[in-house]
Amino acid sequence: MRAKQLVLVTFPSFFSVCCASYIDSGSHSHSDFKFHVRNYATIKTVRDSYDFVIAGGGLAGLTIASRLTENTSFTVLVLEAGETGDAVADSINPPAGTYYNSLVGTSYDWQHKTVPQPNANNRMLSWPRGKVLGGSSAINGMYYIRPSQIEVDAWNTMLSSNSSSTSWDWNTFHSSSKKAEIFSPPSSDVQSMANIQFNTSSYGSNGNVHVSYPGHTYPVVGDWTPSLNAIGIVPATDPASGRNTGGFVSTVCINPSNWTRSYSKSGYIDPLPPRANLDILVSSTVTRIIFGNKDSNGDVIATGVEFAASETSPRISVNVTKEVILTGGTLGSPNILLHSGIGPKDVLDAAGVAVVSELPGVGQHLQDHLAAPVNFESKIETAGDVEASGSDFSKEPIVMSFINSATAYVNASTLFDDATGFATGISDAFASSVSNLVPSQYSEVVEGYKAIYQVTQKLITQDVGQIELLLSINSPKTITMQAAIQHAFSQGRVYINSSSPFDPIIIDPQYFSHPADVTILREGIKLIRTLSQASPISANLGAETNPGPNVATDDEIDAWLAGVISTEFHPLGTCSMLPKSLGGVVSANLQVYGLANVRVADSSIFPVSFSAHLMSPTYGVAEKASEIMKIKYSPSATATTTMSSNQASNPAETDTNTNHNGASSPLTYSLFGTIIFAAIILIVSSVL
Repeated sequence: MRAKQLVLVTFPSFFSVCCASYIDSGSHSHSDFKFHVRNYATIKTVRDSYDFVIAGGGLAGLTIASRLTENTSFTVLVLEAGETGDAVADSINPPAGTYYNSLVGTSYDWQHKTVPQPNANNRMLSWPRGKVLGGSSAINGMYYIRPSQIEVDAWNTMLSSNSSSTSWDWNTFHSSSKKAEIFSPPSSDVQSMANIQFNTSSYGSNGNVHVSYPGHTYPVVGDWTPSLNAIGIVPATDPASGRNTGGFVSTVCINPSNWTRSYSKSGYIDPLPPRANLDILVSSTVTRIIFGNKDSNGDVIATGVEFAASETSPRISVNVTKEVILTGGTLGSPNILLHSGIGPKDVLDAAGVAVVSELPGVGQHLQDHLAAPVNFESKIETAGDVEASGSDFSKEPIVMSFINSATAYVNASTLFDDATGFATGISDAFASSVSNLVPSQYSEVVEGYKAIYQVTQKLITQDVGQIELLLSINSPKTITMQAAIQHAFSQGRVYINSSSPFDPIIIDPQYFSHPADVTILREGIKLIRTLSQASPISANLGAETNPGPNVATDDEIDAWLAGVISTEFHPLGTCSMLPKSLGGVVSANLQVYGLANVRVADSSIFPVSFSAHLMSPTYGVAEKASEIMKIKYSPSATATTTMSSNQASNPAETDTNTNHNGASSPLTYSLFGTIIFAAIILIVSSVL
């Protein structure tokens, strides 16, 4: 009888591991089946030592983990503070869940807040960040937009005094970003209705993350680009090629084989066959890096990483034989460095953390995109109306694939009658800005502020987006157009005020501390009002409800902005890739200055803002970081790793029964599942 009980108890868990899970394919006539073999470790199964320990299982962390473990001689541990996300897949997977079933404000969100912002009515602004495998790529709006070539090359120019042969110019960066991508064009119906233009060659086709378009759209989306064109903002016909100014409908991270979110976990981890050299440990917050002696260059060597499940849980350490890789993002990576004794001495002393290596730039150069919405009554049925109906139609996967993605990047010559004069005014404010707005006493940080300021000023007179416009139709009876500043002159910082790594990091972006930011965003609001009067989109719009006709003068708009501005969720710069003399934290090889074997590889390394959403460039950083480490530790790795890059990270791509979207044929998995099921039945029968 005991044997019978054992079989009945273990059978379901065995079946769930070995057999395929069902995913509704929406518009497809068949069902897609995929294995979800997880390399999730437990405290008991974690090894004493790994070649690489990755701190943060977000977008970049999972990308790098997947790429490094293509080499079977490397062992990798990923430490993630959040959960796997499997329990909330119904919130993560449907694209429209980002609006109607969001994880923002739950335990899967870090729920950060800024300190009170004097220029935003002393409000503490929310900064949601994903606390789950996949990080913010599991909870964000899925926009996949590349920066412009001008911006990327401007950043690369700032590295000229950096002693490294690694280039981050446009061609290199574009190539790295494409490695992550599986591009699929929209259906002909969606393309026609939404006026979508694209160039297939500007995207990758053999990567891991699906880059495509929703399977369902609305006529008002198709009114976007012709209305912009009517006011002088021409369509961007190939926005992924390095020139993104103009209007377009952007790509988004959606898998068109089943209309689900495509993110770092679903793209880089879920499809993997079992890998004995990869462990992922969730609910494990990195508390500090453990250091040993110095190498021959005087750089401190990391020997391990300490982590814990909570403030009161035991601290556990694991040894590192090659490198520690920080992928905690713009907030998480500087937080780990600071609690490890790496950063500005004044901050560390005040927090009670012993200085291991003084590095003034840690946490500095913080920049963000600031946004404000203009709301209109809608004369048409919106996506929000469809969702609110609760109809069977509204719940279809293909309908739930619709997310906002109508976009425009507007340069200064469109915003201002005299863009050159505006740039001159910013130049005239340089000295006073340096004297009054740098949140650091260290000369290196001041020099970095100057360099970033000057690069940002030059972008004013170039064909670069200074304002982003977005169209939103996910609310009932409402159409919203949002303006967001793309190159803020206000720089802030993050820092710690406690020795406990479980206390929240302090965020002070110093929003609107530079008056140019107020002016740029104000002009963005005016531009929305001009656009709202343009045909054909004007036919969809009723009265403006926010801010409304009572907010008309510059002063009135400025006062309104102070009460409504919010983050566009694109912070960067806190571990800037700059020369150390400019307050840089990492070299062009992503190595932290003063540390022999610690790298940062996430959105915190960008020293200048981009007219883009950060998902695409961060995938580029992660792919490039993986390549750098593979070359260092196995010089022939790019040609001779055990599995090719595509085979290792996306095994379905090599299957002879693979469809054009990279989704494995149901025949393959249903046949295999049937065989496994039959074998289990035979085992059960023999035992019983």
